[in-house]
Amino acid sequence: MRATLSVYRHGRSDPTTQLGTVDMWRATWTPADGPATVHVWWSHGRVDAEAWGPGGPWLLDRVPAMTGASDPGFDCVGDAHPAILAAHRNNPGLRLGASGALYHELLPIILAQRVTSIEANRQWRQLTARLGQPAPGPNPTLRLPPAPAALSGKPAWWYHPLGIEAKRADALRTVARHADRIHEWSLGSSAQAAQRLALLPGIGVWTIGSVCGPVFGDADAVPVGDYHIKNTVSWALAREPRGTDERMLQLLEPYAGQRGRVIALLSRDGNAAPKFGPRQRIRRA
Repeated sequence: MRATLSVYRHGRSDPTTQLGTVDMWRATWTPADGPATVHVWWSHGRVDAEAWGPGGPWLLDRVPAMTGASDPGFDCVGDAHPAILAAHRNNPGLRLGASGALYHELLPIILAQRVTSIEANRQWRQLTARLGQPAPGPNPTLRLPPAPAALSGKPAWWYHPLGIEAKRADALRTVARHADRIHEWSLGSSAQAAQRLALLPGIGVWTIGSVCGPVFGDADAVPVGDYHIKNTVSWALAREPRGTDERMLQLLEPYAGQRGRVIALLSRDGNAAPKFGPRQRIRRA
């Protein structure tokens, strides 16, 4: 359960999502009903939840999907690559959740477009601390993601002291301006949302591939353009320490329909490619 829910937390100090050993707190904006907080806890195969705020009923209805109960799983056939078989065997309880919170998930992923995860998580904390509101419910340390009006109301230069340059600031403000439509898209399919998101400036294939998995539970979502994933796949499936997006897609072709799940399994099973040279800043969209 914790592995399934970990995709919704962006750094250990994410102000919107707190993940413990046996529970999770999360505050978000629901598509039609406004702010909400959910507390989910689990023990011995049982999952319980409680919610607060105007969007609480909607968020409670999402708990089964978000915790992976709606995921049919993966029939890992015997002719799959040995690394995939091993990863599937070592992570039998991993399921893909579907939060339905497209607006929420887009914001921290946009921040991660052009910098390292450490920088992006720091910027997410600072942005939420400045523009987020206290979350409904009894958890005083939890905050809502910045509301659309709060993001769109700030000029691009306001974001610069946080380390967010104009390109990512404009992408955040674009998402905020189209928040009503994005909430509507979250109620449809992953493929439909991907087509519509591609029309927004600053939203590229990496962002779409990164967001469709956790929002829709899309088992085939692939974040093309990621700095690390292409190397992880190339190393795990071909023992090539460095790969390209084209090589990654070639190696994943036999698992079409489950490529995102395969990436999740390989990443969680310790298949990181060997590291060479100094760390680099990451540029992606």
